[in-house]
Amino acid sequence: MKHAFFASLLLAPFITHASLTGYKGDILHFTGDPQEKIQSRHYIHNGLLLVKDGYIVDVGSSTAMQAKYHPDQIIDYSGKIISPGFVDTHVHFPQIEMTASYGKQLLDWLDDYVFPTEIKFSAPEHATIYAGKFIDELINNGTTTALVFATSNPVSVDALFSKALGKNMRLISGKVLMDRNAPAPLLDTPETAYQQSKMLIEKWKNKGRLGYAVTPRFAPTSSEAELRVAGRLLREYPDVWLQTHLAENWQEVSWVKTLFPWSKSYLDVYRHYGLVTPKSVFAHSVHVSDADFQILATLHSSVAFCPLSNLFLGSGLFNLEQSQKNQVKTGLGTDVGGGTSLSMLKVMGGAYNVTQLRKAFTETPENIHPLDPMENWYMATLGGARALSLDHVIGSFTPGKEADFIVINPQSDNALKIRTENSKSVESKIFAIEMMGDDRTIEHTYIMGEKVK
Repeated sequence: MKHAFFASLLLAPFITHASLTGYKGDILHFTGDPQEKIQSRHYIHNGLLLVKDGYIVDVGSSTAMQAKYHPDQIIDYSGKIISPGFVDTHVHFPQIEMTASYGKQLLDWLDDYVFPTEIKFSAPEHATIYAGKFIDELINNGTTTALVFATSNPVSVDALFSKALGKNMRLISGKVLMDRNAPAPLLDTPETAYQQSKMLIEKWKNKGRLGYAVTPRFAPTSSEAELRVAGRLLREYPDVWLQTHLAENWQEVSWVKTLFPWSKSYLDVYRHYGLVTPKSVFAHSVHVSDADFQILATLHSSVAFCPLSNLFLGSGLFNLEQSQKNQVKTGLGTDVGGGTSLSMLKVMGGAYNVTQLRKAFTETPENIHPLDPMENWYMATLGGARALSLDHVIGSFTPGKEADFIVINPQSDNALKIRTENSKSVESKIFAIEMMGDDRTIEHTYIMGEKVK
């Protein structure tokens, strides 16, 4: 011990403190919902984002920030847009190997493509390989936080968390709970569901920047005993999340009514077992009544809007205005593999298209407003963070938050360059990026101040 103490004294003069780094560019972030308060939108031309030890120090005009802080170094991204990293509120990591499988709706698609794929994730090597591919693709697409489905096998959860921990990512996941209506190799029992989930929670919860989510796949694959287990886990571990699917497809909604004849609605099944909480995220919510949106709002739960998946599987058109009217926290989700890309830019394009397409199914299309580009970007950043109850640590450039951010190149390909060069406003440029951007548009991704792309 004495030797270690004296060695530390000798080394002390050579220990350097992390430098204050400024990132110069056009900065876009939100401190609230711009639809509710326009002042929540912040676009700083020729701005400077200051980062130290992985946390945001301040943000403002480059001239003012340099005069106030005298940063040790400035990294110049002039002409680029610096934004908080994207937040994916619903995605399935094992499904990246069968993304965009042809020609089915939800229930047949699960049987023919998803379940056979997920069975393979009982093999540690396979799970590890694809967990690495998945994390790399999130980063490549500028996603720095995600709420992720693994499979029912704990091996898949361990593989995903290990890879995320290695990148210091803020990621939430959990073992899928399902004890019926799926192939035998994927089924657990209420007893094993509880024991395996408990083991994984205690192993991974709050390790690094990881979080755990109790994860019943959806009501049709869980018996009432299994749903009671999910509720028990939430009571025993009140700081974990709940993620599941809700009212994605009309056949699914009808099936739930048959399996749970006592329920008032699909959401009522989850509420009955204590699964509708402030840290619950319900993916899709396409076919949800106004009364159930009100319940989601009252209980402070969130929904994940997954436009690419809903369009690809023919599930329906999410009513974003209804969700917003009821003040339900709403984030965006890629939902790979039903969704066809891990790019949140493509998801933003899909979200706009859904709001436009809803006009075709009403006699008063003028009453449906296209999704505002700034509101869209908000949902992909701070809105997603709010949906995950993480807006106190990520999602904006408020001093003290974690420095997860991305650098957007509005001239990443010729078509986008032509479009953005002719943009007459910031909104026009952002809209073009949302509609035309992809992984090439994400020039750099930073996690806790460290460049990982």
